[in-house]
Amino acid sequence: MAIDKSKNTAKMKEELYIAIANGDLDIREATRQMRKILGMTQKDYAKKIAGVSPRILSEFENGPGNPTLATLEKIASPFGLKVSFLPPESWRISITEG
Repeated sequence: MAIDKSKNTAKMKEELYIAIANGDLDIREATRQMRKILGMTQKDYAKKIAGVSPRILSEFENGPGNPTLATLEKIASPFGLKVSFLPPESWRISITEG
């Protein structure tokens, strides 16, 4: 049973990474999905995983929050993600398989 849960978590993480790479999730929704993959409440993820105030995480996930870059890094780092600046979509290089 633990193996099935581990495989499911790995699959959910992979789907999250693909959705982020494709631009299908904004940073707030990606944060919410990361937390849900771990099956944690905002309070638990904030305190135990990200090391930030639960209020900061809640405000960020729900819209009005504007965390610092350092806080975003703390939220993203448990999933091996980095917060970065990207050029506008029109400037990005498209790589096609062929």
